[in-house]
Amino acid sequence: MKSTTSWDEHISHTETLGAIRVTKPRTGSMDITRSYTALSRVARESGLLNRARWFYLALVSLLTLALGGAITGFILLGDSWFQLLIAGALGLIFTQFAFLAHEASHRAVLESGPANDRVGRFLAAGVVGISYAWWMTKHTRHHANPNKLGKDPDIDFDTISFTEESAAKQRGVMAFVTRRQGWLFFPMLTLEGINLHVTSLRTLFARGPVKGRWIELGLMAARFAIYFGAIFTFLPLGMAFAFIGVQLAVFGIYMGASFAPNHKGMPIIPKDAKLDFFSKQVLTSRNISGGWWASALFGGLNYQVEHHLFPNMPRPHLAKTREVVREYCRTLDVPYTETTVLQSYAIVVRYLNRVGLAARDPFDCPMVNQFRRV
Repeated sequence: MKSTTSWDEHISHTETLGAIRVTKPRTGSMDITRSYTALSRVARESGLLNRARWFYLALVSLLTLALGGAITGFILLGDSWFQLLIAGALGLIFTQFAFLAHEASHRAVLESGPANDRVGRFLAAGVVGISYAWWMTKHTRHHANPNKLGKDPDIDFDTISFTEESAAKQRGVMAFVTRRQGWLFFPMLTLEGINLHVTSLRTLFARGPVKGRWIELGLMAARFAIYFGAIFTFLPLGMAFAFIGVQLAVFGIYMGASFAPNHKGMPIIPKDAKLDFFSKQVLTSRNISGGWWASALFGGLNYQVEHHLFPNMPRPHLAKTREVVREYCRTLDVPYTETTVLQSYAIVVRYLNRVGLAARDPFDCPMVNQFRRV
């Protein structure tokens, strides 16, 4: 089984699933590099790269009110199992703050780069409890080479195998998990919140230079001290652990379910492949349809194609940019992928299960089983 998928094979495969709409290539395309320069000029001259101060001010105010409401509800409920509803709400609120930190890391919120970093670091480490430095390093590499073998850390093995070669290397319990990883993907996301916190702390305590290490450690220490202190002070021990478990599970599922549809199941680029920036970003990204509600739910990640072409574009401008990019893709004969959220999850599950077949037991082969019976 091949570890990579050509663009033609990918289009054929996804059409078979009936899950996405693809603009098929046509002949006589324009020079893509020159055209992307023109596209960037259109975005800039149309004001689509201008900051959206009022939007982010309103969003921060709304999320702060939501966080304040959750804290108030926590205090008023006291010793009650209804606190698990507050825990679930906190999981959603923390994820929304994580979306904001993500946009700040791309310089999409404020004009100044250092100001964006200060906001992003505070939101990530002080509110959400994950390392901004770790995220910046990992996410910058992803944006430079999405879905490219050996370059994109998001397709490196981490419990889940995203290539057949990785799946084939798994043994024992991991092989068992890998063979069923598509079906297990969303249940395993309940542990992603813990993974994000642990990975962040591991990064901050690791040797080597880490920008803002002590600031982030201080913010995270204060965050966890307040969070755990309040929970174990006001709730009985069993209820406190249940509260933390629900909050982390909702946070992990929401984070994973928001980022997974973006690239999983899209073509994998071989290590030695040479692609122009426009093609590389568009061919490996998937949009989620739905408009304003999808943008609110996914923090703008539903416009993944546009986000990858213009990482520093504010969230409110992505919808209008989508229309421009779709037209450019039609002109350039570059496939543009968009699907509904449920269809995207079905694609992810099927893709992961297909990759996981590489970890199958060799005795699952009917021919081998025939010889075993002889």
